Amino acid sequence: MSVYTSKQRYKRILLVLAAVIVLATLWYSNDIARRIRQEEQNKVKLWSQVIVQRNALVVFTDRLFEELGVEERNKADRLAEAYKAVSVPSPGVDQSFITDFLFSNTTIPVLIYNNRDSLLYPINIPRKTNFDSLKRVMQDRNPPISIEDVGWKVLYDESLLSRELRSVLQDLIDSFISETVINSASVPVVITDSTKTQVLRFSETVDSSIVHNPELLKATIADMAATNTPISIDLPGEGRQYIYYSDSVILTQLRYYPLAQLILIAVFAWVAYLIFSSFRRAEQDQVWVGMAKETAHQLGTPLSSMMAWVGLLESEGVRQDYLGEMNKDIVRLNMVVDRFSKIGSKPMLKDHDVVAVVNDTAEYMRPRVSKNVELVFDAPLEPMNTALSPPLFSWVLENLIRNAVDAMDGEGKITLTASHEGSGILVSVSDTGPGIPKSKRKEIFQPGYTTKARGWGLGLSLCKRIIEEYHGGKIEVGDGESVFIIKLKR
Repeated sequence: MSVYTSKQRYKRILLVLAAVIVLATLWYSNDIARRIRQEEQNKVKLWSQVIVQRNALVVFTDRLFEELGVEERNKADRLAEAYKAVSVPSPGVDQSFITDFLFSNTTIPVLIYNNRDSLLYPINIPRKTNFDSLKRVMQDRNPPISIEDVGWKVLYDESLLSRELRSVLQDLIDSFISETVINSASVPVVITDSTKTQVLRFSETVDSSIVHNPELLKATIADMAATNTPISIDLPGEGRQYIYYSDSVILTQLRYYPLAQLILIAVFAWVAYLIFSSFRRAEQDQVWVGMAKETAHQLGTPLSSMMAWVGLLESEGVRQDYLGEMNKDIVRLNMVVDRFSKIGSKPMLKDHDVVAVVNDTAEYMRPRVSKNVELVFDAPLEPMNTALSPPLFSWVLENLIRNAVDAMDGEGKITLTASHEGSGILVSVSDTGPGIPKSKRKEIFQPGYTTKARGWGLGLSLCKRIIEEYHGGKIEVGDGESVFIIKLKR
């Protein structure tokens, strides 16, 4: 099992554990929100039941007041009849009883004027009353009674008790409406008339801009009706009204709390992952940079010895073609040492011909791969210049060529190409091997991924870093499963 596969397994285990923790947390939070939501809904139901009961109480009180008012009106009618009896006495009728009935009146307001329209007796009238105004009101409500014998004109109105009852009933209705809105607490409430279009009262939790916008009001009422069945009430003198209400603000927030919590957990986990990944990457970079520089230092000594031995062999007349290949390897080793020594530092990019660098790499690798592998470079005629570090770019090509040789088991054909694409340069390395499965294309550039028994899984990861971080280009698997494409800026 490769290092990369082992890491992937541990990552999956951690992801499963994290998912279990998140789901358990969300379930518990959702359960708490559900219970609080149930309590809130029970309170709203209780509040709606109280409204219905109080409305029934108002209606009952109105009926009681109406019965009392009927009795008071009957009393006023009898009083008017008594005045008429006094004004037109019947022969043989004892007037003392009628007179006693008139003077026993303590509730019905009466104004008695003489024939010159001067006020004689205000009965059951408060002292600071505007009599002229009261006179007009009494004349409008009841026709005056004339007592011809004494020249009196009697005006009367409904009893004080009837007026007080009417005032108390109106205060009770106003109090019912106000308390319905106030006692709704955080529950949004809208009270409309029988047409369901005119808003009579609304709670503070309802935005006034909604009430004054017919379209928003219609939509809000529809949403409230869909959430809770509106309560219909019949108030005396007010007609039928409808009370619309929805869930409280707290209840609405509780409904979305688990989702908000999930988002916060996800954001926190993502930020933590980025932070720890950056720390881990920085630590790994320091380790690899240290190993690379130490490797370059360790290679320096045997490389110097090899150069001395080549010089000695040359003085002893060894064949020049052998010595030429050995010198090429020494030059290549010097380049490798230079590459390792530059890891961890920003390379100096200079203008170079990509075609020349690819061709030099192909010429060097051709005699050093299997004899059964054909290495071909379709070089374009014109040069392709770009900012480049030849040692590092050649390193990338060598890695891709060696991987292609291993993929073909040392037998097949490797083709290198270079071409223009818009404002960029494309360099491709293709082979006749089995290719890379689509499911592995994202993994092959990860550190530690390898299919070799003794591989470290760093070659393609290093290629990606050299091309994308140092050269500002891009390396990817092409449409063909056996093609690597390098994109460079011109």
